[in-house]
Amino acid sequence: MGLADCHFNILKSLGLRIFQAVLTVLGASVLIWSLLPLTPGDPALRLLEAQGIVAPLPQEIEAVRHDWGMDRPLPVQYFQWLKRILHGDFSTSFQSGKPVLNELGKRLPCTLMLAGIALAIALFISISAALIAASYEEQWPDHLIRALTQISATVPSFLMGLLILYLVVLKFNRGQIISGGQFRHVWLPALCLGIGRSASWTQLLRANLLEMLSKRYTLVAKGRGATRLRVLLKYALPNAAIPFLTAVGVGIGTLLGGAPIIEVIFSWPGTGNFVVESIAARDMPVIQGFVMISTIIYIVMSFLVDTLSELMDSRIRIKGGV
Repeated sequence: MGLADCHFNILKSLGLRIFQAVLTVLGASVLIWSLLPLTPGDPALRLLEAQGIVAPLPQEIEAVRHDWGMDRPLPVQYFQWLKRILHGDFSTSFQSGKPVLNELGKRLPCTLMLAGIALAIALFISISAALIAASYEEQWPDHLIRALTQISATVPSFLMGLLILYLVVLKFNRGQIISGGQFRHVWLPALCLGIGRSASWTQLLRANLLEMLSKRYTLVAKGRGATRLRVLLKYALPNAAIPFLTAVGVGIGTLLGGAPIIEVIFSWPGTGNFVVESIAARDMPVIQGFVMISTIIYIVMSFLVDTLSELMDSRIRIKGGV
């Protein structure tokens, strides 16, 4: 296969991925938009009640329905909503009367801080644990790490958060239950998120490392006297990184979408905590906006990771050089 054909295939694959991503976003938007009209109860009545009007008059309800376009046919409502989304308008919160994007944006720095530190913790744990497990395959360190990752993968995040909160804050009096979003208070929720995320990453990376150790080039390196750890770091890890980075990229999309349960348990003032409050108040525009933004982030991250993985794949470079 020539270099031109290789580039054409890459561009063709890229175009197909973009097309699939756009279709996925459009399909998700239909489901997300339907949260408002299909939810039991009159949205106009819920909006007025959120503003403190307990028993609104029928004409007040009709006025709200007209102002928000709720009296139009459903397809028209959807396309009007989608048009506003494309212009960056995610509607207005029922509770505060402020734009949803502004409400989420105020809390985004706390979520970014939490997600960033949780990602660093998860990467450190997963890479270190996978290397140790692969270095001592079928020995007690490997068995211990596999057991811990199995436990961590099966324990629900809310239970992990409550356990860390009880042991660290209540038993050892470190940290505090109610945080104000400061850097010194981010470590406990970040640790909880990082541990939960690192379990599957450790299992994936360990399996890929062991698979790479059976390849011919690693066997040649070991035959030349290289230690197992050196072979893992120099030869196995770079080649095992592609599927690992794919999982990490998708995990980043999930982390950036917020971690509502963990944020609520640790009273972390991020987007997840705000959305949980909005669910309790049935503030549907906030819920729609949050789910839509999270979906876009997830799809974009998946697209970027898949594209990067394809470009990094050594088989593409080999074909390009033929």
